Amino acid sequence: MNRESLLAQTGWLLAAAALALLLTVLVTLPAGAPPFETIYVLFKGGLDSVSKLGRVLSVWVPLTLCSVGLLIPFTARLWNIGVEGQVIMGAIFCTAALRPVDEGGMLQITLAIGAAMLGGALWALLAGLLRVFGRVHEIFSGLGLNFVALGVTLWLIFGPWKRPGVASMSGTEPLDVSLWLPKAGSLSVSWTGLGLALAAIAVAAVLLHHTRWGLKLRAVGENPKAATLFSLGPRRRLLQAFMLCGGLAGLAGATQVLSVYHRLLPSISSSYGYTGLLVGMMASYRLGLVPFICLFFAVLNVGSIQLPLQMGLDSSLSGVIQGVMVLSVFIVQGLRLWLRQRREGA
Repeated sequence: MNRESLLAQTGWLLAAAALALLLTVLVTLPAGAPPFETIYVLFKGGLDSVSKLGRVLSVWVPLTLCSVGLLIPFTARLWNIGVEGQVIMGAIFCTAALRPVDEGGMLQITLAIGAAMLGGALWALLAGLLRVFGRVHEIFSGLGLNFVALGVTLWLIFGPWKRPGVASMSGTEPLDVSLWLPKAGSLSVSWTGLGLALAAIAVAAVLLHHTRWGLKLRAVGENPKAATLFSLGPRRRLLQAFMLCGGLAGLAGATQVLSVYHRLLPSISSSYGYTGLLVGMMASYRLGLVPFICLFFAVLNVGSIQLPLQMGLDSSLSGVIQGVMVLSVFIVQGLRLWLRQRREGA
């Protein structure tokens, strides 16, 4: 990237930030919230102590796994909206693998992680098969499968996996402490989870940008008909892209079970799949930006708890501010594309 293009990109990012600040002011004023103080409380609430930083990182891990996974099918121009259900299915498979175990160690945890990745991959494969052979758009099949996965979770929690004498939204019986991922010192995040997220970033970078498989996947996304003529196996590659994304989403579900909640909950996904879609769009599907945007969203997620405590505001305002910031990036990117098309047309 030359110096001029770098300056231009920086200018557009600053324009997006300014628009986001303006829209945030417009959103917070009707709620009776001082905009700058609200933003300050959000960020301070996620960064003002070591323990909160640990919670930020515990959010960053599954969110990054989902966001990185989504880049793989998007390379083939596929919108894997079903990533939310794949996180849930990964958590279900992980819990199922550990239910027969009273206590264990890293061997049992490793097998549970493998089962979670398998569960997410199989659930994604189902969406891929509907897309490739049933001609059902992945957005519709993904949304449908998300609701099915949530229904399966509720059935298990209130049915076969119900806690003895308890039938509530509190989830299944907690796992034994020996089946928890070890924490990073006094932090609430696991070193294993951090390592898995960083490994996923590295593997995705190599796979998408430094292998023939990634090159062929991009070719399939750009022109499926030409990919068929050149025997690139577009159907096979689309299914592989779905499964790789589902595997990482299932891994995110495993981290939720093994290092955060230690049980299966109805809200086990914490909507990280849907948030991952926003991260990907905000990053313009560039892998290098994804970890930093995930960190930004994780800070807002943790900091939102302070809004009702310090300012008497509903914590959902944090989600509104996140949406406003994503919208600002879309507006600026659309304006940038429109200006470029006008210059090319002239």
